[in-house]
Amino acid sequence: MGTDSHAAGLLLRRASTLHLQTGNLLNWGRLRKKCPSSHREELRDCIQKTLNEWSSQISPDLVRELPDVLECTVAHAVEKINPDEREEMKVSALKSECLPTCFVFIWCPAKLFIVGSNSSSMRSAVEMACSALGIAQLDSVIIASPPVEDGVNLALEHLQPYWEELENLVQNKKVVAIGTSDLDKAQLEQLYQWAQVKPNSNQVNLASCCVMPPDLTAFAKEFDIQLLTHNDPKELLSEASFQEALQESLPDIRANEWVPLWVLRYSVIVKSRGIIKSKGYIIQAKRRDS
Repeated sequence: MGTDSHAAGLLLRRASTLHLQTGNLLNWGRLRKKCPSSHREELRDCIQKTLNEWSSQISPDLVRELPDVLECTVAHAVEKINPDEREEMKVSALKSECLPTCFVFIWCPAKLFIVGSNSSSMRSAVEMACSALGIAQLDSVIIASPPVEDGVNLALEHLQPYWEELENLVQNKKVVAIGTSDLDKAQLEQLYQWAQVKPNSNQVNLASCCVMPPDLTAFAKEFDIQLLTHNDPKELLSEASFQEALQESLPDIRANEWVPLWVLRYSVIVKSRGIIKSKGYIIQAKRRDS
């Protein structure tokens, strides 16, 4: 079935919010044409493929309803965690060698990239991820450094509203542990001293730092903060890139009306085997002036 760009355009002109979910990328198979060279390219590819697949399957009932919130997803790629398995998969301080051999330990971490400056979006991001995976909570959420104005250095005051939202999610048992990304020793120390729920991890981009800074390593060791590495770009998804992906997939829509708020990337990992069982992206976007 071909892409029904006209129906998609009509829906997007009436809706105020777009939720785009890729489902499990490992289930895409036939949708893939090439291996992406970067996370940015992978995400853009996911946006376009998801829009194409979704718009080709729009039902007449959906067009008649004209919902305010559009749920755009690749239905055949959706994969929830088996609830019977998840009940056994407790996140605890137990070491793997203490577990029975039949125990399957699944870890569900996520990384949240804020595109628009709205800390209240974090709850909806986590809730949507839990719903997509069919689970009650995420094991870990790492927040990428929130956007700041050009020429402004990231400070504690920029992080505070986002961290408070993460702390609420921990207190409400929607998230087990929370972490940061790309904080230097001074920034991490300020956050640690201020926060009620302490960061349990900090990601370091080795593209800009070939070895872990000694002061950061010493501080993390003293306060039991795990240092991780990553190769995510500073800006995973820009407003312009999102609009270009929309326009290329659905030429009939007014893509410049849509602004992405956040991107959440999640993984489901079988830790006992070191394999990725599932991974995907969830994006929320708003129509301007809606």
